[in-house]
Amino acid sequence: MRHCLLIRAGVALIACALTNTAHAQRGPAPDTVTRVVDKVFDAWRTTDSPGCALGVSRNGHVVYERGYGMANLETGTPITPASIFHVASVSKQFTAMAIMLLARDGKLSIDDDIRKYLPEIRDYGTPITIRHLLTHTSGLRDQWELLSLARGRFEEDRITEADVMDIVPRQTALNFTPGAEYVYSNTGFTLLGVIVKRVSGKSLRDFADERIFKPLGMTSTHFHDDYTMLVPGRTSAYAPRGGGWRVSIPNYDTYGATSLFTTVGDLLKWEANLDNPTVGDRALIARMETPTPLTGGDTSNYGFGLSIDRYRGARVVGHGGADAGYRTDVARYPELGLATVVLCNAASANPGLLGRRVADAYLGSALSAAPAEATPQGVALSAGRVQRRAGVYIEPRTMQIVELVMRDGKLMVGRQGNIALVPVSDDRMQITGQPGNAVFKDSAASAFDLVPAAGRPLHFERRVPVASTSQLLATYAGEYVSDELAGAVYHVTATDSTLLLRTGTSNPITARLVFADTFLGGGNTIQFTKARGQITGFDVTNGRVRHVKFVKRKS
Repeated sequence: MRHCLLIRAGVALIACALTNTAHAQRGPAPDTVTRVVDKVFDAWRTTDSPGCALGVSRNGHVVYERGYGMANLETGTPITPASIFHVASVSKQFTAMAIMLLARDGKLSIDDDIRKYLPEIRDYGTPITIRHLLTHTSGLRDQWELLSLARGRFEEDRITEADVMDIVPRQTALNFTPGAEYVYSNTGFTLLGVIVKRVSGKSLRDFADERIFKPLGMTSTHFHDDYTMLVPGRTSAYAPRGGGWRVSIPNYDTYGATSLFTTVGDLLKWEANLDNPTVGDRALIARMETPTPLTGGDTSNYGFGLSIDRYRGARVVGHGGADAGYRTDVARYPELGLATVVLCNAASANPGLLGRRVADAYLGSALSAAPAEATPQGVALSAGRVQRRAGVYIEPRTMQIVELVMRDGKLMVGRQGNIALVPVSDDRMQITGQPGNAVFKDSAASAFDLVPAAGRPLHFERRVPVASTSQLLATYAGEYVSDELAGAVYHVTATDSTLLLRTGTSNPITARLVFADTFLGGGNTIQFTKARGQITGFDVTNGRVRHVKFVKRKS
């Protein structure tokens, strides 16, 4: 998960309606509630778009299941509660449970150095433990970002566990010292899946089937380790294109971080187990649901494969997921006895929001009143003082870049952004629509701290912007190679105003100069390095990888 940078109806088919009615009769949910819930999914109740499956339980008992929209647009197959979805990162809690079961069996300790089981991982000087993998505090660079950079594209090429296990050991550095920060890393959970295999002698798929899915009666669930395997009843997935849709299906033979195939009903069985365990025990599950302290004194809201949050005063334990066109969310309100599962096959769906609206319908007054969106109460500052804060800033640790610009007399985030900073005191400006403040350190605005509602502030330092010229950009042109990305070669060419970075037959990354030797492109900060005035290479940083190195080839 990336830090927020101040700132990635129609008629249902008759068959679908009959199926949904049968499932709806399984529980005591009042008609008034189910009508409200169905209305939440109005946008997805058509026969010409993908949609979502919904499952709801109260105190471990299923009260409502329904499908909305289409499982397959080409065959005209509707979504039902029995439809099988790839649930993306919702998978992580099952990988965590497999590890915890092995720990309870005495086969490993969560505080073991991972090199005990994964000797091919580099020794970075500070041990990475299994606990670090479980909590996204390992510092390991994210596998998807590395593979995407190496290939130049993502969806089109099949990705295997071997691909991940080839590129991860090549990394010469971590994003940060293990335990110091929380930065979401899929790499850790793929490695956990490998550890399960090496310790138990069984694949994660077989281990989870034997120890988790069969005991809970999750008969439609498996870790999908073969991209070519036929799965009757599975949904296709889609992403918007123009006024229609395109197929968008994950291409993975890697699992642990992802690739769980399941249904809303099976996931409700799992949620019931977390309240009244058959698999695991209360102490084990309590450890999975405990937020993680960081060595710097902060605490992340992530446990072992589960996020711990609050919604309208209620504690919520769950996880979301997003892979290709699939969007998923599973949430449990332990003190209120509610669980919601929303599985969608449309990249434009927001299952987290949909699930919260369902919770609103079922929990009603048991939740606190939704807080009204606060409008910052501004104070008057001179135009000159606000203007001095416009400019380019960088957070040196994360390499995040923020551009503040004056527009219509207001300080705005981003060159084309519409988020305003409203002065609330001499040195503090509130971010409109967000629970954070920018605190400027001095009258010259040489730096500011982004102070979130919770967690560690981010420190941004001003940099002097540099104007692009074709002559200047031409000095960066050439071929660059990264050993960390299995020898990927990038060809950098200059236009009149931007750089184009291309590898293989991929579409190029377009990067624009923001300040000396530093470019923004494709969601990355690209910083060129020099020695004796000559370009020697560049580093790539984004929300999940930092300082991936490229070296310039000699002409």
